[in-house]
Amino acid sequence: MNAAPTTTESPSLDPKMLEKLSGDPAKRIDEVIAFYRRERRPVELFEALKMKSRMRFGLPMIAPPDESIGMQTPREVEIQRGLEEGLLDACRQAGAMLIEDGKIGEGWMYLRPIGDPALAKRLFANVEITEDNYDEMVHVLLHEGVDLARGFDAVLNQQGTCNSITLYDSAIASRSREDKKIASKCLLNHLYDELDTRVREDFSERAEKNGVDSEKIQLDLKNATLGELVSKHKWILGGGGYHLDTTHLASVVRFSLVLDAPELLEKALQLCQYGRRLPSDFQYPGEEPFVDFYPAHAAFFSALLGKNVDTAVRLFEQRARTVDSVVHGSAAIETYIDLLDRLGRPADALRAAMELFPDDVPLGRVMPEMIEMAGRASEKGDGQIAAELEKFCFDRGDLLGVAAVSELLSPNPR
Repeated sequence: MNAAPTTTESPSLDPKMLEKLSGDPAKRIDEVIAFYRRERRPVELFEALKMKSRMRFGLPMIAPPDESIGMQTPREVEIQRGLEEGLLDACRQAGAMLIEDGKIGEGWMYLRPIGDPALAKRLFANVEITEDNYDEMVHVLLHEGVDLARGFDAVLNQQGTCNSITLYDSAIASRSREDKKIASKCLLNHLYDELDTRVREDFSERAEKNGVDSEKIQLDLKNATLGELVSKHKWILGGGGYHLDTTHLASVVRFSLVLDAPELLEKALQLCQYGRRLPSDFQYPGEEPFVDFYPAHAAFFSALLGKNVDTAVRLFEQRARTVDSVVHGSAAIETYIDLLDRLGRPADALRAAMELFPDDVPLGRVMPEMIEMAGRASEKGDGQIAAELEKFCFDRGDLLGVAAVSELLSPNPR
């Protein structure tokens, strides 16, 4: 790894320093390292630490141009691994110093090869996000994944809801489910708080004119949720108005499908309760199986909260069995399977998948989830599910799946 470019000039050295340095190479390199630490010279510190690491293995501190260290003998393997460990430690120390000194991009260049996300998150947690370092911090926190929640919140605070929704669609939607949960939570909390505040302000201003006495106004402001307010006082949305951009509302509801925490699902459900009372021209149709946008999303969130579960299961099963997957894709099927699995019914979910997935859906795309569902169903006592999945894979000509299922069928399943 080469040293990071730096525009800082080398400091002038005390003419008497050379006389004070030890004549012993091992002691001298320690003195040089201590000097660069005191002077906050991370690039030079990095090089000095590498030199000490080489010296520890009997190598010259600066590698000769024609040096070649193989991996043929145990000693060569030991040297190579030791040099790699020394390099990573040098990266760690130099990167930490750069970040502490506010050099975000350079510091991350040194930290990235280490592969220590906990250290990186801890170091960047101490760096305030400012106008000057905003772009670099968002790149590291959000796009490099060091602290997605903090990075996404920074975008929300700096650029607002609209740009954050665009960012989610362009950069987050294709990432892991866990990453989508983190960003969705940020968006949901942000938009919910904004809408809740605006609705309460509107209610407080207009309630008396709409026949609500002052005592009930105070009680509802204190005790009623957002969903309860708009349900109980239909005049809040009765004049054809709205309290924030309705496209933002629909996007956040859509993103919230990945969430599991009950308190977040409750917020998403309340957004649906608000959305379904909007004027019809502000209720945009969704894609299957959420064409009836707010009612369908409300049914999904409600089921995950333990409300009207059977009704929701019937609704999404009906969409899964009737929506033409050639025209609309397999989203209706996948949503039904996902709902069953998240309701704690992995066997039902897997059997639905084996029955409903079209032949043209590559099994490799869904096999990891199917294996996981089979494992959870087996743990719940379903002794047949793994064998059924094995036969399903074989009938589809998927020997890779057959091999993977064998782990569940072995006497000592994983």
